[in-house]
Amino acid sequence: MADEAPFTTLTIFDVVQDISSNKYVLPSIQREFTWDHSQIEQLFDSLMQGYPIGAFLLWELPPSKYSEYEFYKFLQNYHQKNACHNPKIDLKGSENVMAVLDGQQRLTSLFIGLKGTYAYHIPRFRWNSDHAFPKRKLYLNIVGQATEGENLYDFRFLTDDDISKAKDDPKCYWFEVGQILTMPDSYAVAKYVNRQVNKNDMYDENQDDFAMDCMAQLYNVIHTQKIICYYKVKTEELDKVLNIFIRVNNGGTHLSHSDLLLSIATAQWESHDAREEITEFVDELNSIGRGFNVDKDFVLKSSLVLTGFRNIAFKVDNFNKTNMLKIEDNWQTIKSALYSAFTLVSSFGFDRYSLKSNNAVIPIAYYLKTIGLPAHFETATAYAENRKLIKKWLIMSLIKRTFSGQPDNVLRQLRNLIDINGANNFPLDAIVDRLRGTSKSIVFTKDDIDMLLEHEYGKEGTLTALMLLYPQLDFNNMFHVDHMYPKSKFTKKILREKGVDENLIGEYMKQVNNIANLQLLAAIPNIEKQNEDFDVWFKKAHPTETEQIEYRKVNYLPQMEYTYENFLQFIDERKKLIRKRFEEILL
Repeated sequence: MADEAPFTTLTIFDVVQDISSNKYVLPSIQREFTWDHSQIEQLFDSLMQGYPIGAFLLWELPPSKYSEYEFYKFLQNYHQKNACHNPKIDLKGSENVMAVLDGQQRLTSLFIGLKGTYAYHIPRFRWNSDHAFPKRKLYLNIVGQATEGENLYDFRFLTDDDISKAKDDPKCYWFEVGQILTMPDSYAVAKYVNRQVNKNDMYDENQDDFAMDCMAQLYNVIHTQKIICYYKVKTEELDKVLNIFIRVNNGGTHLSHSDLLLSIATAQWESHDAREEITEFVDELNSIGRGFNVDKDFVLKSSLVLTGFRNIAFKVDNFNKTNMLKIEDNWQTIKSALYSAFTLVSSFGFDRYSLKSNNAVIPIAYYLKTIGLPAHFETATAYAENRKLIKKWLIMSLIKRTFSGQPDNVLRQLRNLIDINGANNFPLDAIVDRLRGTSKSIVFTKDDIDMLLEHEYGKEGTLTALMLLYPQLDFNNMFHVDHMYPKSKFTKKILREKGVDENLIGEYMKQVNNIANLQLLAAIPNIEKQNEDFDVWFKKAHPTETEQIEYRKVNYLPQMEYTYENFLQFIDERKKLIRKRFEEILL
């Protein structure tokens, strides 16, 4: 390309310093940071092993053009929930700034590894827990190779608590990788190893040698070797830059539609910053209730549907100047409709884990928009029956996977039905009739009921199926999927002690996770119940006959003694009661 200068090489130290001083920035056409911690660890391992990490492409722009485009800083302290978006930067007064067209993920990874932190979700904690995202820094074990995975060098993101626990472990010495930036020369490196490792009796001679070689290699990789090789593009034409950007990114992680569309929208909206508005709104939706998992793609797709465009395909042609301005004109209504819909869905008990298709919420948002976005729709008594229809639609469509594959055709049909029935309640019957006989049908058969009865604890769809059985619960409160007969007691040893026939133990263990042994139980009673035997807990929690009758009715329980001897009979009888209820609701 005529506008490009020959490639330039730099050390990682130089590049990290320039990122810190905002000499490198990100244009609005860049996608956000997507690498997980293991990819960053692998990148540093590749550097240590001398593998090439690819070239970079930078866009040099004269200061007179800074105000014409949007630019963003690199992420330094990444937090999967609270700090995963790049902050905007004002380049007024800046000089010699270059925007990264290719290499953002790698450069951000280097910056976080050397000068920042990475906080990712721990699966055993709930998304909203304060303890779910501990802050971690990148460390290198300098006294031994990696023992797991494919990496040779043991790079890991660790918490302060991890480091404290490993203090007396002779198999590791965790060096904070960012400290290498403060070491001015190889003498400082050798001095550090001598003091921290060689003079420590905990480590043997082989570990001493490894530490010296390891630290020397890390110093060379960061300070000495000119590993960063970049090409520089000089042009003032945004169209040309966008074309280059798309071409070079085709070979790596593919850009999502929303990243490119947002880059176009940013230039086309007149009163709002599209990227900022949509990014903030995504965070807002994801913070409703116990949290959801929507992204920019979903918001843009929903905007096409809610604005009323005939063509709702998710392609660049549909986000032209005219359409984007129309979306901007309707933006507040779009936001209100989606926020109200997710607030309603949250009140039904759904969250990021149980809502398996965000697209199922779009018809709900369109319906709420059609009836004028009434206030407090999710709680007002006047809308109680209407809410039941919407909830039933949502559960049925999720169980039948109505929005799997390409959802455009079904979204258009549902929008049309809502337009026709806009002044009435949610048109569930009309939707059932319209989709009947198609691959998107939500008509249930006895075979479908059989499949529902095979759902098990922890499997996709089980919570959704249980929600059909408990329409009376207020899901604004926390409910757990609880084993009636406690799973912890279903081991061979304990079942033998309970007097279960040896020939039946395998069947007992097979059935313990079946939906017929599951209930939805409020969080506090479930914690109190713990692993108490079901017959004992049942009588203790429901001491009077009236309470026992009510509990059996609400939970579809057969009237019998809930002993271990009767477990298989309990499963069989409760399945019959659940089947009857499913048939009443769905057939």
